[in-house]
Amino acid sequence: MIGAINGAAVTGGFELALACDMLLASTDARFADTHTRVGLASGWGLSQKLSRAVGIYRAREISLGSRWVSAEQAHAWGFVNRVVAPSELMPAARTLAADMLLAQPGMLERYKAIINDGFALPFGQGMALEAQRAREFNTSVSAADIEQRRESVRQVNRSR
Repeated sequence: MIGAINGAAVTGGFELALACDMLLASTDARFADTHTRVGLASGWGLSQKLSRAVGIYRAREISLGSRWVSAEQAHAWGFVNRVVAPSELMPAARTLAADMLLAQPGMLERYKAIINDGFALPFGQGMALEAQRAREFNTSVSAADIEQRRESVRQVNRSR
């Protein structure tokens, strides 16, 4: 899921943004966690996802201080992938989606799962999990399949 943020993403909106797989933001975007100010507990993952994205000290500053974060700062701190002009936001999101749609069937889900599952583990265990899943999956793919897919990628790259 690609989030395209073009304004204020506050509290629940911030949580929805962090639920996306990647975030693009316009220069008009800004983020704030006001749970503490309005007296609500985070329930959609903000307290856990933000600290993993920006570090615990920055997350505390943002959340405990109900601090606004600009799109540029969100990018510098790592929870926004890219910042673009407002007029470029939706074209950039569509281009990213089109690139992702070039993936082989089932591979987006498979690759997202290994990223997420491995991230939840200590690094060594994540590496072992990746190796295990690679062995299980890659034995089902033939060299001819790979060469055919590489040729398709070359054709797409030539047409761009």
